Amino acid sequence: MQYRTLGRTGVQVSALALGAMNFGKIGRTTQDEATTIVDAALEAGINLIDTADMYSGGQSEEMVGKALAGRRDDIVLATKATMPMSDERNHRGSSRRWLITALEDSLRRLGIDCVDLYQIHRWDPSTSDEETLSALTDLQRAGKIRYFGSSTFPAYRIVQAQWAAREHHLSRYVTEQPSYSILQRGIEAHVLPVTQEYGLGVLVWSPLASGWLSGAIREGRAVTTSRSTFMPQRFDTTIPSNQARLEAVEQLAKVADEAGLTMIQLALGFVTAHPAVTSALIGPRTLDHLHSQLAAADTALSADVLDAVDAIVAPGIDLAAHEKYDTPPALLDPSLRRR
Repeated sequence: MQYRTLGRTGVQVSALALGAMNFGKIGRTTQDEATTIVDAALEAGINLIDTADMYSGGQSEEMVGKALAGRRDDIVLATKATMPMSDERNHRGSSRRWLITALEDSLRRLGIDCVDLYQIHRWDPSTSDEETLSALTDLQRAGKIRYFGSSTFPAYRIVQAQWAAREHHLSRYVTEQPSYSILQRGIEAHVLPVTQEYGLGVLVWSPLASGWLSGAIREGRAVTTSRSTFMPQRFDTTIPSNQARLEAVEQLAKVADEAGLTMIQLALGFVTAHPAVTSALIGPRTLDHLHSQLAAADTALSADVLDAVDAIVAPGIDLAAHEKYDTPPALLDPSLRRR
């Protein structure tokens, strides 16, 4: 396992990190299965585990907490807040009121008194940067979080938050967690240059593109992945963007074969090769999934392989741009762009 410095924090984290989104009802994972996955990940050298309050309504945090009982000090533990946790209108967002409550709930579920990295799951357009950063700074000073970061923020919001922290003499985000894969390379054009400019650690999610790069999806095969059962529209090849992904996957499979790699090794080796990326989050649902992904822990792609990938999916291009999670609200809600 390779280790890298998380931004400018001085904290060393593994190049592959364990994402716990599949723990609980989302991935139909039991506590025993989650503990087995955590055990194997730690044995392989992974020392960063990432979860969120909204994953399976808090089940993921509870399972991670139980799996780590007695060995918390050896792990860099990250969680997130902001996404809705109930129908109550104030049980979401990035206000001081909610973040204080959400963190206490997360600490209780995890069974700990301090989170290493607390992340704002999505930019909240209804809350000012000063409000959010002030609350996070106070929680940090109270010893309840060590660092805080953003997740899936547009580049301009990352810049704005850095400016607001400096302007108001507050602590700043030290990490960003964007979606990044061979099939979704848009962040190379805007987000990654900004994270490098500000020295942010980058923890990328969905490096296997929701299973498209797992090796299980190929031309002529029925798509039977777990993700396709609850997100069928993302795998319907009658949709042009999905057809484009399938065509790219077929070409990428040839590149992997010629290089003696699995598709997973190619996919994870690609994202961890970018100098701005600190760690790639892997989210195994089973122990077999974990082992197949751990095989990429020491994968280093040659320049020829990286050039071949660029020829299939150009740098800075998203093959499914409509699936981005950092689109400005006014592009999604007509009432915000019309008088």
